[in-house]
Amino acid sequence: MSIETKKIRNVALLGHGRSGKTSLAEAMLYISSATDRLGKIADGNTVCDYDPEEIARGFSLSASVAPVMWKDAKINVIDTPGYLDFSGEVNQALAVADSAIIVMDARAGIEVGTELAWEAAVAASLPRAFFINKFDDNEARFAKVLDALHDKFGKMICPITIPMVKDGAVVGAIDLVGQEAHVFDSDGRHSVETIPEESAEATEKYRDMLLEAIAGTDEHLMNKYFEGEDITYMEAVNAIHEGIIHGDIVPVFCGAATKLWGVWTLMDKISDSFPRHTAKKQMLLESGEEMEIAPEGEPAIFVYKTVADPFVGKMSFFKVMNGTVKRDMMLTNQRTGDTEKLAHIYTVRGKKQTEVEELCCGDIGMIPKLTATNTNDTLTWNTSFEYAKMTFPKPYFAKSVTPASKGDESKISQAIAKLLEEDYTVAYENNAETKQQIVYGLGEMHLSVMAAKMKARFGVSVNFGDVKIAYREKITKSADVEGKHKKQNGGSGQYGHVKIRFSPSDTEGLTFNVSVVGGTVPKNFYPAVEKGIIDSMAKGAAGFPLTFLTADLYDGSYHAVDSDEISFKSAAAIAYKKCLEIASPVILEPVGELSVTVPDGLVGDIIGDLNKRRGSIMGMDPSDKKKYTVLKAYVPKSELTDYPTVLRAITQGRGSFEFAETGYDTVPENIAAKIREQYKDE
Repeated sequence: MSIETKKIRNVALLGHGRSGKTSLAEAMLYISSATDRLGKIADGNTVCDYDPEEIARGFSLSASVAPVMWKDAKINVIDTPGYLDFSGEVNQALAVADSAIIVMDARAGIEVGTELAWEAAVAASLPRAFFINKFDDNEARFAKVLDALHDKFGKMICPITIPMVKDGAVVGAIDLVGQEAHVFDSDGRHSVETIPEESAEATEKYRDMLLEAIAGTDEHLMNKYFEGEDITYMEAVNAIHEGIIHGDIVPVFCGAATKLWGVWTLMDKISDSFPRHTAKKQMLLESGEEMEIAPEGEPAIFVYKTVADPFVGKMSFFKVMNGTVKRDMMLTNQRTGDTEKLAHIYTVRGKKQTEVEELCCGDIGMIPKLTATNTNDTLTWNTSFEYAKMTFPKPYFAKSVTPASKGDESKISQAIAKLLEEDYTVAYENNAETKQQIVYGLGEMHLSVMAAKMKARFGVSVNFGDVKIAYREKITKSADVEGKHKKQNGGSGQYGHVKIRFSPSDTEGLTFNVSVVGGTVPKNFYPAVEKGIIDSMAKGAAGFPLTFLTADLYDGSYHAVDSDEISFKSAAAIAYKKCLEIASPVILEPVGELSVTVPDGLVGDIIGDLNKRRGSIMGMDPSDKKKYTVLKAYVPKSELTDYPTVLRAITQGRGSFEFAETGYDTVPENIAAKIREQYKDE
């Protein structure tokens, strides 16, 4: 039996790495009896982190769904990675979540991951809440963390539960809505006690903060608050519900996930007050229009995640955006036009799959073996439309990839092709010029995990190396040269003779002109001369392709019997080599426009770093993000090989950049000498 839309809650857990997101998900699973034991990260037995690589590393690498039943509500908990290398997974979770809980470490307070999670939830227009984890730790300072949240994110920050202190130690939590003190047992269940005197002052302070936030959601409640009248429990619950949906209230909960403390109360509030899918009322379409959500309307699903499983095959994770989907239903992929049969529908909890007959609007499930369907696809019944597609950060961290074993070259591209279906923050290039296979990711850890997946799933071991830069060459002076090819081996010989004026050009490639007069070189040999130069341009003086060249064939001679196309092609090659000797060729490097978005206080550090990278600062503008600046610079591509890592280190993950190649520029001679030496053997 499917769960109806009004009882479904889709909640994404966000936050800094190691703040306790997975532990919170495991606590919710255990308390709701979805599991019979509490999974622990240290033991490698959690439901959400089931991939061998996640178990080995001890943290989440992908977004995983863990549905739990609480009261009469189904809560689809979506556990996300906290590390920036896997931000694409966070994007996928936010695309199908209806609210976000940002998990914080009470000892660390607001971290970079906290800020980024807030920004991501705001960008996705999701209602949000905070769960201050590890509040029982001796080093935790709940009041300090709450004040910091209030200062950082505004007056909508609203405490719902606070620590209960007894004899100087945290022994439970106080529910400010119900004005109850909860003391927890080993199973996370709480017994209700009177609020101890030691916590009375804090309770009064934070309840007033709660009531002020509640009053701001409704004029009637505002009047009651200022007139000193009591706001009832149900009025508070309903006000919190409306406040969360409209962003007027950002509730703050506290607890200790590994002890199960505070999780019971959190789940109560999720089922009572957190929004369902239909709270959005409308969904944004790819066309820019909005379409009303209709739980009883035509079925439509959005595929937010794809997993390439070597045993099951392609697994398409989806959210029912409209109507109800049923097993064996036929839906049309709006991107390809192909019809897909939903032969089997599953709900997934970690790696456990449970087949179901149908899923209602707002629910999350998985369908295996949809051959023509990928991430970001919309499948509909009759009406043609596409839901707005997710956007992903562009990968810039690049490494060359080679097989660890001979003969696996073709396997690499096949394995990467499967992973490209799964991870839209990975890119692949087979560079014919540098003869390298190149993979791009969001960071070193990202590519390391990708290599582990290739080995585990497809049996391909790879090694990473540095990416070669596709340098070019050009001449800087004009050269008037001749090339003569003459060969006699008895019988008919070979004869070709050309005079060519070479000069630098503003146009990439070869500009070939002919100014021969008097027929000294017959017209039928012109193409051979041009072909001879083009073939020779594959290697310049330093071994890199030569470009930006003008060649004017103005004279020469021929032999009525011995001249042929090969002879004139060879003569042109001889002339080209002479040109390189006297036309002062230089090395060119790819350059481009770099746009860096960083906090205002770090602009000086970024400019200093770009100067070391031979960057030219072109200007700066205020960013759309508050207290951020966008720096624009002109930078050689070779200087950016480690930039994703360095920028992340300088800004602690707050900075971002975009780079686009725009052309080539001359390499300074001191650096060119090193390049010639480096590439001499090749």
